[in-house]
Amino acid sequence: MTEWEYHPAPDIDQSFVEQLRDFPRQPQMLHYAIRSLAALLLRGWMRIYHRLRIDGRENLPADGSFVLVCNHTSHLDTLAMLCAIELRRIHRAFPAAAADYFFSSVPRSAISAILINALPFDRKLKGAESLRVCAELLANPGNILILFPEGTRTTSGDLGRFRSGIGRLVVGTRVPVIPCHLDGGFRAWPKGKLVPRPRRLHLRIGAAKSYVHLDKTSESVKEICSDLQQAVADLGSTAT
Repeated sequence: MTEWEYHPAPDIDQSFVEQLRDFPRQPQMLHYAIRSLAALLLRGWMRIYHRLRIDGRENLPADGSFVLVCNHTSHLDTLAMLCAIELRRIHRAFPAAAADYFFSSVPRSAISAILINALPFDRKLKGAESLRVCAELLANPGNILILFPEGTRTTSGDLGRFRSGIGRLVVGTRVPVIPCHLDGGFRAWPKGKLVPRPRRLHLRIGAAKSYVHLDKTSESVKEICSDLQQAVADLGSTAT
């Protein structure tokens, strides 16, 4: 007879707040159930209140890990991107979220970790470490990383310069990168406003790109950032 052994969860000695801010987080069925319900409610709200339209879902890989990049107009960007992902994969989708903002308090940490499944990204002090965590995430097949390469929400509605993080993450790798563009987010929920307005949203998903052919140099990183920025801009130029 095989002797039974009990192995407690690795985060058993952590407080609730520490568990929320830690990454990768340990799976918890209650959090999965809450997130699944929230995803269903979110899709209903986005479709009714914002009349969300999504084009290009066929460009999302059916399996394997990949990165979604999008312009950053408001907090609605992440929600729209999550609506584009199949419900069965929602627990494997990780939007990168600024740790200094989305994990700055218990309520924000709970919403970010449980409902959104956000990956804490330190923009100021531990950028390289955060990129390493992202790389490890993508090395595990089936994960989806959602990034906003501008680094912060726009204050004008215009597309900003893509920072080097996305280039450093995917240069010389086979990880597919899918450019996306959300139209209407800035009008619906501009930075500084507390409540989103009922404006129409339109998410366009482009064809996947790969940068396995590029050497890991600073010039290649710049090329990737420029290429992805242009791809997102081109998707936005088709807005009607």
